Amino acid sequence: MMQHEITTGAGRYKKNLRKGRGESSGHGKTSGRGTKGSGARTGKPIKRGHEGGQTTIFRRLPIRGFSNDRFERHFHVVNLTDLARFDDGATVDTTVLVDAGLVPDRKWPVKILGDGEFTKKLTVVADWYSKTAHAKINAAGGAAQNAAGTAFEFPKPKKKFIPREGGVKKKVIAADEAAAAPAPAKAEEPKAE
Repeated sequence: MMQHEITTGAGRYKKNLRKGRGESSGHGKTSGRGTKGSGARTGKPIKRGHEGGQTTIFRRLPIRGFSNDRFERHFHVVNLTDLARFDDGATVDTTVLVDAGLVPDRKWPVKILGDGEFTKKLTVVADWYSKTAHAKINAAGGAAQNAAGTAFEFPKPKKKFIPREGGVKKKVIAADEAAAAPAPAKAEEPKAE
């Protein structure tokens, strides 16, 4: 190995400029800060987008419409065809997926989608599953588990509001129907002779 090969990776040594050390630092009165007032102070309080006191651009522009983007649930998506590389009986969780390069990081939860055929008997640990993926994993003899390591279950469908028997609305409707219905015809009584 040559000397220049060792020093190339180290980079050049450059001494940091010591700011705010007076004229004796060799950088003049302002000592490398180049200004007076708040600009010469540490941690100057100039916010991002500041325009010198003028109303900033993001406040001058109108707000139009509404977006649910900030409320969207984000997932790292993995298909069942991607899980075919693992051996039978293996446990596949987020750490294994990150190591395999199927998921970039642990920032978002993982969702398994049911694309393609699946025959491997795997224990899959993920945050969410599509119904197709859940069915295929169980049909292959594997186990679909949630992040806690228990069997994954889809949430129960929400029930629609059903009014109780004898509620105020039903009583009013029943009264209206009774009023609208024609009165039953009375049977004629036989005349006494």
